[in-house]
Amino acid sequence: MELQDTFYSKFEYVETTTGNKVSRQAQIYGSQNIILNGKVILQSGVMIRGDLASVKMGRYCFVGRGSVVRPPCKKFSGGFTYFALQIGDHVHIGEQSVVQAAIIGSYVHIGKNVVIGKRCILKDCCMVGDNTILAPDTVVPSFAYYSGSPGMQIGQLPVCTQDLSIDYTKSFYDHFVPSIDNL
Repeated sequence: MELQDTFYSKFEYVETTTGNKVSRQAQIYGSQNIILNGKVILQSGVMIRGDLASVKMGRYCFVGRGSVVRPPCKKFSGGFTYFALQIGDHVHIGEQSVVQAAIIGSYVHIGKNVVIGKRCILKDCCMVGDNTILAPDTVVPSFAYYSGSPGMQIGQLPVCTQDLSIDYTKSFYDHFVPSIDNL
């Protein structure tokens, strides 16, 4: 199934030489600690907190409107500290989601209105359904489908999840085009 074109105003997005498309309404803090490896789309209202610790995103990642991506923290007896957040390739984060994971593998789909608790680990080729809340320190195994509040495994994903994810994220990027009246 072919995706429909999603049009955006060329004046609203900044496009980098590596193909990243970042909305001017995105809130990027600590940009010196944020690495976008190319062909990443950050829509309006996205907040990335690189001022807390480093955030690394792989290629063909998408972060939906109003989502928050921030490094996880851990409380100790003498205070607390933030840890780096690493996101793999071909990751889709839906609208209005809050992500505080330690690691998100490659080929991961996170739905809309999802809360990923502190220090969660999402392995490669997994999916978190819409409106799911993952408790802190949850480990989502490969090929698992998690949903609910609290998030629990409710199914398995097919072996071809990696291929499907690659096709989806590349198609999404290719169909995220400037509107004709802005050329």
